[in-house]
Amino acid sequence: MACLQWIDQVSVTILVDNSTDLLLTNSAHATRPPLIKNEKFKLPPLVAEHGFSALINIIKYDQISGEKNSADKSSDKNNTFLFDTGVSENGVIDNADIFGIDFSGVDRIILSHGHFDHFAGLVNVLKRISSFRRPTNTHVIDIFTHPDAFLRRWEIYPDGKRAKSPFLDERQLQELGARLHKTTSVSFLPSEESPLLLITGQIPRKTSFEKGFSFQYAESPDDKGNLVPDALVKDDQAIVVNVRDKGLVILTGCRHAGVVNTINYAKKITGIHKIYAIIGGFHLPADGGIYEEAIEPTLKELQNIDPAYVVPCHCTGWKATNKIIDLMPEKFIQSSVGTVFTF
Repeated sequence: MACLQWIDQVSVTILVDNSTDLLLTNSAHATRPPLIKNEKFKLPPLVAEHGFSALINIIKYDQISGEKNSADKSSDKNNTFLFDTGVSENGVIDNADIFGIDFSGVDRIILSHGHFDHFAGLVNVLKRISSFRRPTNTHVIDIFTHPDAFLRRWEIYPDGKRAKSPFLDERQLQELGARLHKTTSVSFLPSEESPLLLITGQIPRKTSFEKGFSFQYAESPDDKGNLVPDALVKDDQAIVVNVRDKGLVILTGCRHAGVVNTINYAKKITGIHKIYAIIGGFHLPADGGIYEEAIEPTLKELQNIDPAYVVPCHCTGWKATNKIIDLMPEKFIQSSVGTVFTF
């Protein structure tokens, strides 16, 4: 297996998240979108929705010249990645347009898992990318995900209510120019030869309190309509980079695998034990059940892990977020649509 190389900087632009706040101020690691531009209030406003999407840009400087490395000097697209695409068809597109992000430089998309609040905007993102590449349309868009992201899933609740979830259509994605990379193993981008970013693949479940998504079932492959338990959400994966002299920055989607399991696995597969920042959904809503029960032990372990910064997003939940603020005020950074986090 390749060894994850260090980088000098990673920037994470939050394109879709559950909240937006125009009054947040800039800090050392967070650049907020401007409220005013050209002596006018900047409109239209950004859209918040129950989903997640982030644009990741990686910079590595030449050790001798101090300039960007050769891949960066020719084009930043080799080190730019889109992580998830939100819960609505156009939310990520609308927000990107406000920022002036056209996706023309994106040719690698990473899906955290196969839940619609993380992939619903994918089709329109692919169409937008394709529009920049006509008339030749010879360039494919690589999509990296776990095989289980394509399962046809249902949610069945204790009160008997049930609903079929939207699902990824593999053929449709391929028709739109996607080349699918489905693997349970660790992957490196841009390549094995230049491993600047790591995708964890399937994350082992070790803790007793991180129990997945108990209401989830999947249609069995026998096409007879049978549903089988799918509580572990095995396709849940994370992104990891290694910032020089600082440690790992870990980006999560919903974190059905568990924040602690994810961090511990990232340490194991990289051999790096220092955590610089953890950003993304922690899936700790105050539901009165297994997720709320996991808040205390999760945050206790998070304190022991001692990351420099904690940025809860998306489905973390207000109760867990407030506890993070209480327990780790100097580490907490508030997320909001439009924020660019730079480490």
